[in-house]
Amino acid sequence: MKKLLIIGFVWPEPNATAAGSRMLQLIELFQQKGYSITFASTASKTPTMFNLENIHIKTVSIELNNASFDLFITKLNPDIVLFDRYLTEEQFGWRVSENCPKAIRILDTEDLHFLRNARKTALKNNTKVSNSELMNEMAKREIASIFRCDLTLIISKYEMKLLKKVFKIPKTILQYVPFLMNSISSETINSYPSFENRSHFMTMGNFRHEPNWDAVLQLKNNIWPLIRKQLPSAEMHVYGAYVSEKALQLHNKKEGFLVKGWANSTENIFKNSKVCLAPLRFGAGLKGKLIDAMKYGTPSVTTSIGAEAMHKKLSWNGYICDNPTDFATKAIKLYSNKIEWEKAQENGAIILNKCFSKTKYGNKLQDKIMLLEENLENHRLNNFMGSLLMHHTLKSTKFLAKWIEEKNKK
Repeated sequence: MKKLLIIGFVWPEPNATAAGSRMLQLIELFQQKGYSITFASTASKTPTMFNLENIHIKTVSIELNNASFDLFITKLNPDIVLFDRYLTEEQFGWRVSENCPKAIRILDTEDLHFLRNARKTALKNNTKVSNSELMNEMAKREIASIFRCDLTLIISKYEMKLLKKVFKIPKTILQYVPFLMNSISSETINSYPSFENRSHFMTMGNFRHEPNWDAVLQLKNNIWPLIRKQLPSAEMHVYGAYVSEKALQLHNKKEGFLVKGWANSTENIFKNSKVCLAPLRFGAGLKGKLIDAMKYGTPSVTTSIGAEAMHKKLSWNGYICDNPTDFATKAIKLYSNKIEWEKAQENGAIILNKCFSKTKYGNKLQDKIMLLEENLENHRLNNFMGSLLMHHTLKSTKFLAKWIEEKNKK
């Protein structure tokens, strides 16, 4: 049986983050192909983490800058190592290369962190994202990590294009893998609560994720007052993990702006809400809340950043607006017009089925991995930049880690 080691930046929390859902989708894919999977992380375990042992995944706590990892991975001897975000590759990539040189190294970016960071900076400066902002310190680290790996999973076609066109990364080391979703039938959609049986607006997102927090502030200050004026009986329900004290201070029952915090059942919340609002002004990757909205038949209003690379120019699951006034107007229209609402709901199912096929993209990834297994030596020879970066990483990161290791012993 082939063995997969996943080195997680955090333990998966699918009910709290889109990254957690994404990780479980990848785990399911590899399990279906018969892999024995071990999940290791340096992070502390949380009450809301998914119980991986329940789906027969071995879990291991590992330490930074500690030779115990070398012993662990040598004994495990995995066929594939999957790094969850570039930070784990920086920390453990050289150790994997040194102790298990034949293991295929795969990086799952989740989204491009440097792109999100560049957009945040541009928003703060009220400018468009320039190449100088894109090519920031984080970009150098993340791009280097991509080159060092045999394959990198990219969740967004926009990000695929950016990496190939702007950063000249060979397509041979990139693989497009969006959210992996089961198809949804019209019968399933029709089984959900109808327009008449739903009420209120909602949004959802981890409060620690800066784009989500910014979106909540946009709703509170610039959008919800306009909606509430026209729909005085409607409420705005704000859900998310790790709700902070400053977020709780936004709660105002009189204004109908209700900060609900942790969502016990994402499915029930989406199914019973009439419209999902996601006024995201910066970010990267794909948006889990908008996927869930389509999955559970909830039309949405979002921005061009929110809808980026999610619909292949198909009609959106509602409306896409970047101006707060237009955003509010479209939200009111969607909330009030049954015909518009049902059409938007239908659009969401079409997008989900045409853009996020688990079978299609899962098979493409497995085909790529089989090709790597058969031609790994040549594949690496054709990625000289990756070999060069790994060489220098072994010289710098390795010895820094060993110095820290010796310091900790003392």
